[in-house]
Amino acid sequence: MEKNNDRTAIVLANGEFPKNEILLNKLLRAGMIICCDGAVQELLDFGIIPNFIVGDMDSISEENKIKFADILVPVRDTDTNDLTKAVKFCIKNDFENVEILGATGKREDHTLGNISLLTNYIDELTSVKMFTDYGIFTPISQTTAFESFENQVVSIFSITPETLITTENLAYPVKNHNFRSWWEGTLNRSLNEEFTVAINSGKVIVFQEF
Repeated sequence: MEKNNDRTAIVLANGEFPKNEILLNKLLRAGMIICCDGAVQELLDFGIIPNFIVGDMDSISEENKIKFADILVPVRDTDTNDLTKAVKFCIKNDFENVEILGATGKREDHTLGNISLLTNYIDELTSVKMFTDYGIFTPISQTTAFESFENQVVSIFSITPETLITTENLAYPVKNHNFRSWWEGTLNRSLNEEFTVAINSGKVIVFQEF
């Protein structure tokens, strides 16, 4: 694979295929799509051939294995799921910004696992975001300002229990608070076009509704 210049890739996982027009347009305009093997057929049915297909190849038809043999990237690592295999492929090939689609739905256990995995990727990427039909999950490991709009729904999930969180420009302010349960930081709202989530250490995931 030649060195990547754009440095942005979309990873399509094997959850529910996107329905939101924002996400469908992302797929249509993407310069690089890395597809988990279980998501290949739905992407093909949508009319797009991925640039690469990554995974353990247990969820792709024999017909597609043969047809797309030149873009298959088999990874036999049983300690990671196909989403992580695809993101690691992006990192190995110099992509700095990764947008993950299709990682939620179908199975709630996979959904929770995929969302929590976001914090595993941030140390090796400039930017990583997970897009659903309803909004965006962004992992952070330092104080971060987010573009927003008035009354946008914002939820904050602390992955590391020792983390102290402080917010600015949210309807329900948080000051040096330790979230001990996932529900505690949910259903807040942005007051204007930007809000800030400050953390002292650890990792946090921020959800913004479209």
